[in-house]
Amino acid sequence: MIEPMMKVSIVLLNKEKEEALKALRKIGLVHLEKVEGSSEKLSAFKEYTGNANVAEAILGEIKQPKNKKKEIVTLSDDKVINLCSEIVAKSERKKQLLEEISANTTELDRFANWGKVSLEDLQYLQEKGLQLKLYEIAADKYLEIDNKIETILVNNDKKTVRFLIINGGEGRPENLLPEAFEVPLPRLSTNELEEEIKKNVSEIESIDAFYRENAKYVNSITSFKKNLESDIEFENVNSGIEHESSGNTNDLAWISGYVPKAEIETFKDECKKNQWALAYDDADREDTEVPTKLKNNKFVSLVYPLTDFLGTVPGYNEYDISGWFLLFFTIFFGMIFGDGGYGLLVTIVALILMIKNKAAKKSASPLLGLMLLLGISTVVWGTVTCTWFGIDAALLPSWLTKASIPWISGAYADSLWQPLWITEEGLGLTKDQNLQIFCFSLALLQLSIAHIKATKRNFAEKNGLKALGDIGSLLQLIGMLWIVLSMVVDSRVFPMLGSIGPVPVGKIEISLIAIGFVLSFVFANYEGSVGQSILASCKNIISVLLGVVNVFSDIVSYIRLWAVGLAGAAISNTVNTLAGPILGHAILFLAAILLLGFGHGLNMILNLLSVIVHGVRLNTLEFSQHLGVSWSGKKYQPFSERK
Repeated sequence: MIEPMMKVSIVLLNKEKEEALKALRKIGLVHLEKVEGSSEKLSAFKEYTGNANVAEAILGEIKQPKNKKKEIVTLSDDKVINLCSEIVAKSERKKQLLEEISANTTELDRFANWGKVSLEDLQYLQEKGLQLKLYEIAADKYLEIDNKIETILVNNDKKTVRFLIINGGEGRPENLLPEAFEVPLPRLSTNELEEEIKKNVSEIESIDAFYRENAKYVNSITSFKKNLESDIEFENVNSGIEHESSGNTNDLAWISGYVPKAEIETFKDECKKNQWALAYDDADREDTEVPTKLKNNKFVSLVYPLTDFLGTVPGYNEYDISGWFLLFFTIFFGMIFGDGGYGLLVTIVALILMIKNKAAKKSASPLLGLMLLLGISTVVWGTVTCTWFGIDAALLPSWLTKASIPWISGAYADSLWQPLWITEEGLGLTKDQNLQIFCFSLALLQLSIAHIKATKRNFAEKNGLKALGDIGSLLQLIGMLWIVLSMVVDSRVFPMLGSIGPVPVGKIEISLIAIGFVLSFVFANYEGSVGQSILASCKNIISVLLGVVNVFSDIVSYIRLWAVGLAGAAISNTVNTLAGPILGHAILFLAAILLLGFGHGLNMILNLLSVIVHGVRLNTLEFSQHLGVSWSGKKYQPFSERK
């Protein structure tokens, strides 16, 4: 559930604000409204953080010798600040040196075919009345140069001739062919460029040596940076808190934030102890700044590592779907991972890590609990579908085959399963079609839950007419399922417009969609006036009409669970096929084991990525859209001391 929040405002003496903020941070209950502070101290902290980020990134890339024991060295904050500043300065210097080396190397490359070029010699000759200029021209044009122009051939290749023009004047000789290109002189003599490159390389080597020498302090820098985050947060609030500025000792300062309703009495007592004035009221559900604090039992809380990783937080006025998210994600994970053998490996690893943590007397990790749950889910799915490391069902023990459910089991892949209303010989459903039906049934179940929850809330808020809009969407879902089964699975088994015995399925499905559309059209935008609701639907008529198509596509979208699981099964089967022939050879046995380990390991990684992409999507997109959850919330993060 989403915990109710209280909007609180605290008033205190401006001269006591720093001590008050320290006390407020110690209390650790108030999620402060956004504050933008400004002070020299804050600027310095931000500069230290920037330098620490650069230093950490540079030193973190340096690998320490394996045979050398890892030194745990700590530095004082002042020394860390100086070290980080020096590293940043050397980093900038190294960047400058690399740019100079690049520029000088380019210059040398430009004169690579000219040999050594000395600016001093050219200057000396000019002082003696002998001016030389460097030119290049196409090889077939050199002989066409006017004889009046004095030239000295330097060298040539198949394409280009390099030559000097003697005393050609300040500008370009008038009779010189336009194809001739004057080569600008280098910035320095080529010998000086080479020397400068050597010096720069030597200085870069000394900078790299400095990095290696100080790489042992990277942990100190990381720790300093982490502590600095708390200082920045505090100083930002301290310098940004609103206050009177008359200079009077009785000037006031004030700040606002949010406190969980369950903690308001505790907070009131703390305010009394600190002699702060306090005003509070229920947070406005329409206020987008209200943070979201979720409160669930330990089992549902297993989903938190996943939602924290995704950064998904429902808005304060939205729904907490943590329980439903965990339930369906667990099912989706099992179906996409698909293989009971893979699930068994995940389960064993999770159990080993949990036992190891318990032996070390560490607190239970929700991530390991989630991992164990997902592993068990995959084992269950692998059991009912008879899928174990991609091994052919005929080669598995009979008890594994018997434990599977025939109509979705790989052990009965060639069998046709007939619904009760099918009597025609040879007409039925394959294993894959049954799995598709299961996927679409999951779609109906999950999306129906979304509209049932929305309907329930509207009735609870005495907005029954708007609830009719959600009921309309629910009817469209139910009616659309049969159309999906007819179009995607088998139109003979699921006749779109026909009847099943005396039941006119076609008329019922069309009627449900039509009635649902009308209810949704009339009441989906209801805010106190039916006429205004209809007008709003008319204004967005294209979106309203496309909404019916979206219901179809949202249901069909769940087929990804079958398709991705099928792809994973195909990969594991291919790996087995490749490794199978060489397993019987003693010499190649090890290679076969390595191939199996690599192939199945890679498949597990791909399946994990598929879960993140597809399993998460169905919860955060299809389900959330039907429920009206936009994940626009801000996580409750009270102003508190960092641990």
